[in-house]
Amino acid sequence: MDETEFWEIIDSTREAAEGDPEDHADLLVERLVRLDPDSVLDFARHFEARYNRAYRWDLWGAAAVLLGGASDDAFDFFRCWLIAQGREVFEGAMHDADSLAELLEDFDDELDGDGEELGYAADEAYEQLTGVVAPDLGLPPQAVEPEGTPVAFEDDAALAERFPALWDRFGVA
Repeated sequence: MDETEFWEIIDSTREAAEGDPEDHADLLVERLVRLDPDSVLDFARHFEARYNRAYRWDLWGAAAVLLGGASDDAFDFFRCWLIAQGREVFEGAMHDADSLAELLEDFDDELDGDGEELGYAADEAYEQLTGVVAPDLGLPPQAVEPEGTPVAFEDDAALAERFPALWDRFGVA
């Protein structure tokens, strides 16, 4: 599976789910079980590589603005959700986390930002296909610390200064 096919699967299942992350995860599993097990593992590698790549302070800060705070787990689930928004949103956020203010049409912190189930979709599909747990993907582990300059999550003024567009649109002040 190449990168284009990975993003096509993400996009088609997101559109069918009409943006609901839980429905998206269910549709993603349904789509992946139509593939062979090796293709599911390829999908999982693409997902995991992007998940690890998004382990950055600037994205964690953006998640904190969008979610009104972001614990370790909340940021993990946010990264899954971010990948599920598709290539344009993901790559745009990787280039400039503050650009999420323009890249997102809207953001409902009760529904959006939590893609926990999306992170398990490939594993679930692989297990349904083979009856066994997916093997190690052979990717380097996530870094111990996020990349970049740490963000003061509890300091609204610092968040507003670092993410002005996000803060203007989604901040809680």
